[in-house]
Amino acid sequence: NAERLFAARAAAAAPGFAVTGGNAAAVAAVCRRLDGLPLALELAATRVRALGVDALAERLDDRFRLLTRRGGPARQQTLRAVIDWSWELLSDPERVALRRLAVHADGCTLEAAEEVCGDPDIDVLTRLVDRSLVVFTEDRRYRLLESVADYCLERLREAGEEDLVRARHARYYTALAERAVPYLRGPEQERWLQRLDREGANFRAALDHRADPVLANALGWYWFLRGRLNEARRYLTLALAQDAPEHVLRRTRVWLNGLTMLSGEGDESETLRKAALGPDADAWSLWFLTFVHWPYGDLPANQARLERALALFKDEGDRWGEAAVLSTRAKLRMVGGDLADMRDDAERSLRLFGELGDAWGELEAADAVARHAEIVADYARAVRMRREVARRAERLGMWAEVSFALSGLGRVALLEGDLDKAHDLHERALGLARDRSSRSAEEFAAIGLALVARRRGDLDAAEEHLRSRLPWLRGIGGTAGIAFIQTQLGFAAEQRGDAASAEALHTTALETARETGDPRAVALALEGLAGARSLTGDTAEASRLLAEADAIRTSVGAPLPPAERFDVDRIAARISARTGSADGS
Repeated sequence: NAERLFAARAAAAAPGFAVTGGNAAAVAAVCRRLDGLPLALELAATRVRALGVDALAERLDDRFRLLTRRGGPARQQTLRAVIDWSWELLSDPERVALRRLAVHADGCTLEAAEEVCGDPDIDVLTRLVDRSLVVFTEDRRYRLLESVADYCLERLREAGEEDLVRARHARYYTALAERAVPYLRGPEQERWLQRLDREGANFRAALDHRADPVLANALGWYWFLRGRLNEARRYLTLALAQDAPEHVLRRTRVWLNGLTMLSGEGDESETLRKAALGPDADAWSLWFLTFVHWPYGDLPANQARLERALALFKDEGDRWGEAAVLSTRAKLRMVGGDLADMRDDAERSLRLFGELGDAWGELEAADAVARHAEIVADYARAVRMRREVARRAERLGMWAEVSFALSGLGRVALLEGDLDKAHDLHERALGLARDRSSRSAEEFAAIGLALVARRRGDLDAAEEHLRSRLPWLRGIGGTAGIAFIQTQLGFAAEQRGDAASAEALHTTALETARETGDPRAVALALEGLAGARSLTGDTAEASRLLAEADAIRTSVGAPLPPAERFDVDRIAARISARTGSADGS
């Protein structure tokens, strides 16, 4: 109705005006920001001829000067006059409550109104609702119309109360954020996430007034769980410039550097870790700065940090912290080829988080279990776990984790030979990762698309996907990812028949893999070198390299299952053919 009224009045003021696909968003914004008030919409419509609807929407911050007209009763000549007239009818207690309510963004609860406004009588709030100056919403929140809120903020400044009331507002929402912290790590997680979602605008309003490090730190895990990395980094950066105790700012630095790493931006991972961690770093900081980029940076240092964190968490009796370290350590043990201990850590973490009722923790541990299941070719369990991860992540709104889960399902589809399904899953994962600006999830999905393309024989597409990831991985110290990409590029070169390029790539990959300490990565590079040597006719060396790779895989309990023997079987067939040809001659 508001949009129809605005369109009709705008067409009368500017003949030919109509709502189109090009201006519909601006029309909706004008109607929303003017709260659908008929007089405000009529006044705004008269400005369309001079400004156009887009410029009108941009200028509504100065609505009281913009929305005026001549003629008619004095109180209907400007939007300000309309609200002035309503203001003059209020009692002093009603004016005090109304102007103080204006510091809230997107409404507040009764509890917040009482704390911030100085415990107004409930009858006062009821009268303001009856006068249509305050809206009482279905979810039991008090909200001012935007035009009324702007007017009342001016009145708050005139009364000299703005600093006082904003300080109360900040104290209330800081206390709320701090109260939420333990509930975000347990069975109440989803309920408290939703509660904090409802207060998101108030948290931003408090931080815009003063970026208090205490409030920013209290919101860190909420921002992480909701994937609001840009918002978090902006406020954490501002918070670091504030005066606060050193231990508070140290935690702010940990949050900022950790979420910067998670976003895939900033300096090399180890540089960011060292900048935030001192010799007396606490267990949570040691774990968090390892967890956010566990495959990147100095992997032995990551392992050492986790061991320190685990010991500290156990000393503190912190079962949540213990479970968190175990899930992260499981993934690092995967890189080290310690698959039995990887399985044990992942299963213990899943059990602990289940006992604690932490949905995020169960999601994280299930991911580690799924990775192990895929490695040992238990594809049914891998799919079951990935689907569980996707379900939990979607329910929590953790879309980067949904992307990782889709890529994981795509990997299993690839291994089972369903290339179309694998491609579609990785495409969905890549789109989601880009939408959420998750560089790690984007990398995982793009590499999956490269694997599918190479399996299809589309080597150009495979190489394009792979090479596009290398600059970012080099920038953050992603040694394990670099080694994997080098081997895949080497296999593509070998499939083209380019023995020299294949050998160079696999030789570099072998050196990089040895840096990571991952025996499966070393075996993969050796298999690649075998392919390069088989092209040159050096079948004896190629056979030796394949045997060495097989021995390494067997030693860590991860022999190649049939679904992963695509390259090895190809290379072995070439060796056999060339050996047979040589014997025949």
